[in-house]
Amino acid sequence: MNRAVLAVALSFATFSEAQEDLGAIAQLEVWRHERFLLVRNAEASDLAAFTTDGCSGGMSSAWRTVAQVFPSFRQNQGEVPPWERCCVTHDEAYHLGGDGTSARTSYDARLAADEALQQCVKAVAREDGDALQARYGEPQERIEIAFDFIADRMLEAVRVGGAPCSGLPWRWGYGWPHCW
Repeated sequence: MNRAVLAVALSFATFSEAQEDLGAIAQLEVWRHERFLLVRNAEASDLAAFTTDGCSGGMSSAWRTVAQVFPSFRQNQGEVPPWERCCVTHDEAYHLGGDGTSARTSYDARLAADEALQQCVKAVAREDGDALQARYGEPQERIEIAFDFIADRMLEAVRVGGAPCSGLPWRWGYGWPHCW
């Protein structure tokens, strides 16, 4: 136990001044970005072909399943979440893992991708408002409230579950070899 505490303390002691503005959890994530960059920049590392599951965490797959099983759901809600294009764009950023040369720029790129996902989902409510009002039979204000709620939960989910070197299939830099 004492070795683990010492190792964590030493890792924090090596953070640069550029990371001092981050909290402890973010500093731990920056450390994971350092590990990711070592793997990404290794000569033997190759970027895998892009793949996407739409919206991770089972959202798109569950939506498709329900749409197949229940024709009325498919007719009213569509075959995919209305914001799925936002998820695919987010997956493109996660697949590559940014193009930064430092752990901090990689961290910042991930945060920017996550915030862009949130804003994209919110924008769908505004940009597709007429079609969504017709589909859901709800006024624009209620659609925006619902999409804002969904976008905020999606941001929370990707911030918790998308860090690099997690071993998860939807991690930052998933197109590169694992960086356990």
